[in-house]
Amino acid sequence: MRVTDGFRASQRSPILQVGKSAIATSAAWLIAGALIPGQPPVFAAIAALLVVQPSLNQSLMKAIERSIGVFAGVVIASILGILLGSGTWVILLATVVALLIAWALKMTAGTANQVAISALLVLALGTATPTYALDRVLETIIGAVIGILINLALVPPVAVAPAREAVTRLGDELANSLERLAHALETPQSAADLDGLLVEARLMRPMRDAADKAIEVAIESLSLNPRGRRHREDLAAVQALLDRTGPIVTQTVGMTRAFCDHYDATIADETAVQAIAEQLRRAAHDVRLEVRRTDAAADAAGRDESEPAALTAPLRVSAPSRDHWVLIGSLLEDLRRIHEALENTA
Repeated sequence: MRVTDGFRASQRSPILQVGKSAIATSAAWLIAGALIPGQPPVFAAIAALLVVQPSLNQSLMKAIERSIGVFAGVVIASILGILLGSGTWVILLATVVALLIAWALKMTAGTANQVAISALLVLALGTATPTYALDRVLETIIGAVIGILINLALVPPVAVAPAREAVTRLGDELANSLERLAHALETPQSAADLDGLLVEARLMRPMRDAADKAIEVAIESLSLNPRGRRHREDLAAVQALLDRTGPIVTQTVGMTRAFCDHYDATIADETAVQAIAEQLRRAAHDVRLEVRRTDAAADAAGRDESEPAALTAPLRVSAPSRDHWVLIGSLLEDLRRIHEALENTA
């Protein structure tokens, strides 16, 4: 593990996010400084900086967390400062007391840290008086409100497109995996071929997890977003596609594992296996068809119903030989489940 992995992200934040944070911080400093003269409006600037989040829902939660943490921190610092003064040991004591109170009240980690930081800053930066404490709370509220307004005004980001791309990639890879398995059923395979086939199939699992995560981010981006209404239908279609293809990923990985575990060179001679391979190709076609239909709906072109599904009827096969009946039975059961998943598409 590299040292930089601890502080560097896999990708940069959008430049819009950086710009909004800078504008919100500057505006909070200027406005709070004009409304509450005296001390530098540090609390307002920090609140605005923290409140500008990738989604409005996160911004609102961060504003509440920040305001509660500051309020609790300045109250604790003010009480201890009035009673004990503002020496170094009092600052340390206030930090410890703030952490203990946050722990006792079962506050979140972010709120607990905010309580301690606010208590420390109040005693380190100013005289702990009721007026000073009230000004800092007002400062924080001003900064939080400005952060929310800036995030609302400057085009709140919508993360539906990345979710659609993630689900589309999963659908394409699922179709490829079905076709690879169909080809493997009909052709001789070496040990290396079987290992590669299984590895490629298993790679769909992290892709499915990534698609789930992308949809969660998209849902979060639409919460409290004024632009969210027109994107919710698109996201619902993407979610529906993942709901249909997700179980097929499980079945495909299971079929690939069963084939690799029970493979022998004579499997391709089975009539049932050749029929299963054809059904897998039809299933791959239908998966791609569902992906195209979802993309067409997202592009406001409507669903293209002109191309029919290829997997239209259950597969009927004769009894396999006793050497391969376990494998063929397993493949048929998984294929039945894939057929049901695709048959239920609307």
